[in-house]
Amino acid sequence: MLKEFKEFAMRGNVIDMAVGIIIGASFGRIVSSVVNDIIMPPIGLVLGHVDFSSLFINLSGTHYDSLADAKKAGAAVVSYGAFLNTVIDFVIVAFVVFLLVKQLNRVLKPQPEPPAPPSKECPYCISGGIALKATRCPHCAAELKAV
Repeated sequence: MLKEFKEFAMRGNVIDMAVGIIIGASFGRIVSSVVNDIIMPPIGLVLGHVDFSSLFINLSGTHYDSLADAKKAGAAVVSYGAFLNTVIDFVIVAFVVFLLVKQLNRVLKPQPEPPAPPSKECPYCISGGIALKATRCPHCAAELKAV
């Protein structure tokens, strides 16, 4: 059983998948940093110095000055600012994956098949695909005029 597991784990597909997951996780962290550290601060500045990651709705009825205070007190909160950041992360990742797949499809596009060589049809048995230089039909053995 250990030998079978080793063969399974060392297959190319499993290793490729593992590499893809690791790179994807790293890419996700990069995108999160871009959203949280580069995109959202200017948007928050334009909207009146709002830090989206700290936006929340307090469900407990008690007032808290910050999301950290509410979480520290164990209050029930809806962190819609963090949700907005996550949605923007997803949109960016989905767009980058779309561009990547679009480029891969363009590069890996199947090549068109070459055209079939010119041929003629037998006037007696109506069979096609006969070479132009053929003098007899391979289907009915009728004599044909060579072209």
